[in-house]
Amino acid sequence: MPKRPDDDLFAATTMSFGDHLEELRVSLFKAILGLILGFFVGLALANWVVEYIQTPLKKALEDHYISKAIGDLQSDYGQELPADVHRFVEENRLVFEKIYVEASEWQRVKGLSDQAAKKAPQPDAPKAAEAKPPGEGTGGEAAPEIILGAKLPIPRAPLVATRVWKPIHTVVKALNAQEAFMIWMKAGFVVGLVLSSPYVFLQIWNFVAAGLYPHEKRYVHIYLPFSLVLFLAGASTAFFMAFKYVLDFLFGFNAAMKIDPDPRISEWLGFVLLLPLAFGVAFQLPLVMLFLHRIGIFTIEVYLSKWRLAVLIIFVAAMIITPTADPITMLLLALPMTGLYFLGIALCRWMPRNKTPFSEGYEP
Repeated sequence: MPKRPDDDLFAATTMSFGDHLEELRVSLFKAILGLILGFFVGLALANWVVEYIQTPLKKALEDHYISKAIGDLQSDYGQELPADVHRFVEENRLVFEKIYVEASEWQRVKGLSDQAAKKAPQPDAPKAAEAKPPGEGTGGEAAPEIILGAKLPIPRAPLVATRVWKPIHTVVKALNAQEAFMIWMKAGFVVGLVLSSPYVFLQIWNFVAAGLYPHEKRYVHIYLPFSLVLFLAGASTAFFMAFKYVLDFLFGFNAAMKIDPDPRISEWLGFVLLLPLAFGVAFQLPLVMLFLHRIGIFTIEVYLSKWRLAVLIIFVAAMIITPTADPITMLLLALPMTGLYFLGIALCRWMPRNKTPFSEGYEP
């Protein structure tokens, strides 16, 4: 039956203070229980997660060392490198070390190699050597232990420069014994928090919904999924797009200053957690604008007339909330937020504020 204006629209929604405390106790217990279960699942996945989050760092390190190898070759060559040299280094993902070998030592090692090749059994020869005890040679050749343990001759000039190529081996280090364990625990907690977050938010929502009016609950059903989508979009933007440009920019300074990076896993994990979190929170801007519009603090006309000031504030806020001081991270956050500012204006037009907050409580 339609409600009359003199009816108490919210009579069925009132709760005593004790009822609120009981609802809070139950919701907190369920949320903590879900978080603990998620933590144990996260511990089982922690090794894989730690390995996965190192992917952008290792890729950036590889690109840094490849660029450094090409730069060193450029310095040695003295002019523009041929295209096939670039392809050789980039396609094979190889780096080199320049070493110096004594000319006499080069000849000695070559003589030993030729001597060993001559005394090696031929493919069609009897395989009697396989039955000999370890350490015994065949046909009077020196035993391997004697060759490996022989003293090197006194160094002689001249020296011959050469290159030794090797595949890139990027390593993220831990500086003490307990650091790996703490990383495992921290990664497990973060993974558990992410996995259990829908259930935790559901319990928080159950507590909050108990104190809301019917017309307010409908808004939460709309805003909460939208907020989750914006947060995931911000975190994904940070992990899949921002990390690459930020690391390339930062490692560029390592190359310019001739400093080889030696990343530490605990510092990298903190960076991995902070940057997506900052992006996820910043991407809530359209919802904040819609909320301020609905409670009457700002209007659409104010948003449109003050957009230049808003863009300036967005850039300053991006500079403050990003965990690094580089301009690339600030731009990668500020530019999407500028687009989200105009998305917030579109949301305000799409969901205009009602003249009275109680108009939705009446049935037509």
